[in-house]
Amino acid sequence: HRERERESFSMGKAKRTRQFGAVKRRLQLTDDRLKTDAELEARKKRKEKEADETHKVTPVSTALFFRHNTALGPPYHVLVDTNFINFSIQNKLELVKSMMDCLYAKCTPCITDCVMAELEKLGTKYRVALRIAKDPRFERLPCDHKGTYADDCLLRRVEMHKCYIVATCDKALKRRIRQIPGVPIMYITQRKYSIERMPEAYGAPRLG
Repeated sequence: HRERERESFSMGKAKRTRQFGAVKRRLQLTDDRLKTDAELEARKKRKEKEADETHKVTPVSTALFFRHNTALGPPYHVLVDTNFINFSIQNKLELVKSMMDCLYAKCTPCITDCVMAELEKLGTKYRVALRIAKDPRFERLPCDHKGTYADDCLLRRVEMHKCYIVATCDKALKRRIRQIPGVPIMYITQRKYSIERMPEAYGAPRLG
């Protein structure tokens, strides 16, 4: 009787052992064994490329000294956009005189081909603004890039040349310009021109 109990016990033990051995492990989806040789090779190349890739660093203009733009100085060159001219008309501000009143120095308004093209496209509603833009006191700046989107044109120019002040009332454009160090922004507030990000040493009025 005892021998039978031992046999049944050993069979049960063996049975349990077999059941434990029969359990299969599930492979994770990220396991390399599920991937083909081509995928593994592509992954290896991608890691090597990331390791060898040099990080691009935006070069800082030599005109910037402790984030102050030493390329700025009278006579100031002011890049104007479409809505700045239009808001100046609405507030009855004469551009050249109001710029000089703001900066206490001689100013040269500059207008790019893209801004001029934008004014021409807007039609008769902006005919007064177009006439002002054609004033001989304005300096016309030719554009040699593709596309005629005025905001991108102005941004590209101030990134390349740090000698400009940007005159705009466009909130989106002002936000983009603030990301570029050393570029002052002229805008309209309380029916007069004001300036931000301008070193006091260059004659800009102290605000606040």
